[in-house]
Amino acid sequence: MNRILVCRTCKQEDQTGVETTLDALTRSLQDARLDRDFAVGTVDCMGSCEQPVSLAFQGDGRATFVFSGVQFPDDVSDIVETARTYLEAKDGWIEDAGSCGRLRFCLRARIPAMKSSEAG
Repeated sequence: MNRILVCRTCKQEDQTGVETTLDALTRSLQDARLDRDFAVGTVDCMGSCEQPVSLAFQGDGRATFVFSGVQFPDDVSDIVETARTYLEAKDGWIEDAGSCGRLRFCLRARIPAMKSSEAG
């Protein structure tokens, strides 16, 4: 299972609550038939407070991507397209972010997947 995590402590410009944000994102993933591939959740502070809202993609054996400056609800369709691209990419490593829309300009970190031989 893959996850999309939204920072619970980020303040959104329009003061939309995190529950409203999660609901909109979850509905959009359902509409795109990606809800079985991604769990949506929250986490306290991802350390990008200077550019809220922070969001991350992660999955077992897959790369982790951290974004900041994400705007809800405007970027929801780009998040869904990034989710699709993430699923299609080998080990989650996105080489061509053209399909990610504005989100590609919000990327703050991409961390390669840790191989099982590297663990421990």
